Amino acid sequence: MASSTVTSSQPERPLRPNLAFRQLRGRRSPAEFAALVRRAAREIGERVSCDARYVGRVEAGEIRCPNYAYERVFLHMFPGRTLTDLGFAPRSSVRGRAARPAADAPGESRGAFEPYDPHEPYENDHLNHEESDVLRRAFMTGGGATVAAVTLGPLGPTTDAAAAVGRPGRPGTSEATALEEAVRRIRLLDDRHGADGLYRRAAAPLRAAYELLDAGATRQTTADRLHSGAGELAISVGWLAHDSGRFDDARSHYAEALATARMTGDPGLEAHAFCNTAFLARDAGRPREAVRAAQAAQRAGAPLGSARLMSLLALREAGGWAGLADRTGCEQALARAQALFARGHSDADPEWMSFYGEAELEGLEAQCWSMLGDWRRASRHAYRATELQDPHFTRNIALYTAELADDLAREGRPDEAAAAGMRVLSLLDQVQSSRIQSMLAGTARVLLPHRRASGVSEFLDRHASVPRTGRV
Repeated sequence: MASSTVTSSQPERPLRPNLAFRQLRGRRSPAEFAALVRRAAREIGERVSCDARYVGRVEAGEIRCPNYAYERVFLHMFPGRTLTDLGFAPRSSVRGRAARPAADAPGESRGAFEPYDPHEPYENDHLNHEESDVLRRAFMTGGGATVAAVTLGPLGPTTDAAAAVGRPGRPGTSEATALEEAVRRIRLLDDRHGADGLYRRAAAPLRAAYELLDAGATRQTTADRLHSGAGELAISVGWLAHDSGRFDDARSHYAEALATARMTGDPGLEAHAFCNTAFLARDAGRPREAVRAAQAAQRAGAPLGSARLMSLLALREAGGWAGLADRTGCEQALARAQALFARGHSDADPEWMSFYGEAELEGLEAQCWSMLGDWRRASRHAYRATELQDPHFTRNIALYTAELADDLAREGRPDEAAAAGMRVLSLLDQVQSSRIQSMLAGTARVLLPHRRASGVSEFLDRHASVPRTGRV
């Protein structure tokens, strides 16, 4: 597929807020309304992971026309209404390969439509014309140097081509939007498939993102979006490295994101970078650093006004205290995390926290008790995590179930541990995560002396036959 250019000479289309859609939301918060959208999608067999940020973009007029999946969901939620009734522009008036006015210049597409749904299943090889169009132009560098066209296919990001640009140009809102969508798509792919197999290919869009920063945007608002997007992408790529066991690479990516946050004075990005750094430090056996990084994240994130963010950061601190075998410090941090979580969602919750619900709270608490050697309490929380997790997060279901299997094995319940382990093995054709495989290997070692217990021999034999995921 050949890369294409987009001229930056056209003026950006002014946004027109979608007041009709805002009125339909009523008194619900964007996060609450997003939950209703996800529920409606499940009712009709669609899979979208609408979040508060998406709702905000619709209401701000950034999405003049939703893609087909969201259209079906919205029309299901509001029967008898048309897209126009919901405040959207007719699809025929929005730039797409199938319907584009002859006089429409390439630059006029900026902010015109929702190019693809980053939450739709990617097993479908039929990308609609809107998806194809934006994927060809995922990232554009300016300054007359190169165009890095990056696509995100069913298994992850791949570079397409680099070609000389015939005329100088600077990144605008379409490039910033493409960068933000790339972050969402990588996160979704990780939610479903795990990090192994994605990490190396995710390096391409990250390089393109920083080329966009070097090219420079003409408007400060666009420059801010590009910096924020590049930082979030660095964290996402860092997480892929983290989850696939490449701790040094992950540390480098998180540090890059932190530097970007500090340069631009972005407290949200800084809190996110410190949050992941704390998690990495815990996993890498540096619990004191985990505590310090989590506390730094809380200082950065406090002004943002998100109780859910502060709850997660308290859990990161609890993990560090658990690694230090400080039960009192861990319990105090867990109590703060639970109290903050109970305050509920707010408009201030960062978009990247869409994974953080009751299941994740239970799962992270299970890990704390496991590190403290309280296997009974750990297994109880791990079980709750498996029961509460949204089926969309396949990787997390496998992770929580692997945690449960290990806790049960160490608690002295080998038959139940083997049954949980078998459930994880059944998911490994969908999920590739070195973390999960490492946890299963540890469980298998604990269960070896219990081969005669019900189901243990079957689990051990099947586990031994599963090929190990290599780093790619």
